[in-house]
Amino acid sequence: MLADRAAMATIAVKNIDAAKKFYGGLLGLKKSNEMGDDVATYESGSSTILVYKSEFAGTNKATSATWDVGDEFDAIVKTLKAEAVPFEHYDMPGMTRQGDIHVSGDFKGAWFKDPDGNILHINNQ
Repeated sequence: MLADRAAMATIAVKNIDAAKKFYGGLLGLKKSNEMGDDVATYESGSSTILVYKSEFAGTNKATSATWDVGDEFDAIVKTLKAEAVPFEHYDMPGMTRQGDIHVSGDFKGAWFKDPDGNILHINNQ
């Protein structure tokens, strides 16, 4: 039924203007549509991310969106650090931490939050 349909990340935010600056500015996502004052959609590769205003923003304690960035991982981490984006640190089975980066074998991952506390993840896969 849905196997051949595209899915999108849907991320709730309290401050849509701050979210637009973060997702469109800092992360560099391309705005694809704006549906009124409280909703914006962005292109991220072949995926779509919908950001919308909600009183429940930032209440999800799990990862909201993940980007597989391949060989650009270290450069993206460096850019986010230069923009003073704080990284999250987790105790995860089978992983060690090298600074802000979680490592398991060849896998590298880093987690950070948007202005409303939504958890975002990048990895080198």
